[in-house]
Amino acid sequence: MTTALITGATAGIGAAFARRLAADGHNLVLVARDTERLREQATELHDRHGIEAEVLRADLSEDEGIASVEDRLTDRRHPVDLLVNNAGFGNKGHYLDVPMADELKMLKVHCEAVLRLTSAAATGMRERGRGGVVNVASVAAFVPRGTYGASKAWVVQFTQGAAKDMAGTGVRLMALCPGFVRTEFHQRAGMGTGNIPGWMWLDADKLVATALADLARGKSVSVPDPRYKALMGVVKVTPRGLLGGMTSKTGRKYGPQ
Repeated sequence: MTTALITGATAGIGAAFARRLAADGHNLVLVARDTERLREQATELHDRHGIEAEVLRADLSEDEGIASVEDRLTDRRHPVDLLVNNAGFGNKGHYLDVPMADELKMLKVHCEAVLRLTSAAATGMRERGRGGVVNVASVAAFVPRGTYGASKAWVVQFTQGAAKDMAGTGVRLMALCPGFVRTEFHQRAGMGTGNIPGWMWLDADKLVATALADLARGKSVSVPDPRYKALMGVVKVTPRGLLGGMTSKTGRKYGPQ
């Protein structure tokens, strides 16, 4: 039986990955900051699907937390076959309105943790000749819109480059780029969502199903919905100068309130 490790596992996209992978018969390593929620989730998934669900409390904004997950990923006695780097958050406010400490914390979670955990997992996977890594990014990676989008752009570029370097090893790496998903993300950041049109919201379970199918097909980037694929098609052919103005206006309309 294979094992998947999921960061940010207790809510939103991470929880959806946990549900789907447990239903498919994978053992799990669930990583998040809230020990009580982790234990409740592990018990529920074990009782419902008969899989083993290990709990690992870690704060990926701290070196100690990242190191503890690295240690689990490099445990040769209990190898991890699939890593889902899902942990992340948003900061409310425009550039220079957000404290520098919060900006650096975001980069720690979105970039440094993703780099270190992907590297820890991929090393063993390459030796075994199999495995997969899903790094959760965002469609915000494709538009010039603040530190969050910049950090997710790094995730996409890093994952695509690593995927090319790992070609032929049996290890697949994919950046998952969803749009708006009904999770705790906006609530935790203190962002209003009442002004976001209903058609822009995605279902987390459907998103995960598409993501896993795209990973199996060998895609290095997954935009898991026709609506957002169409929007990203428009983004690709829009001049960067014009795009910057459009995304600034869109951010004011649909961004933090």
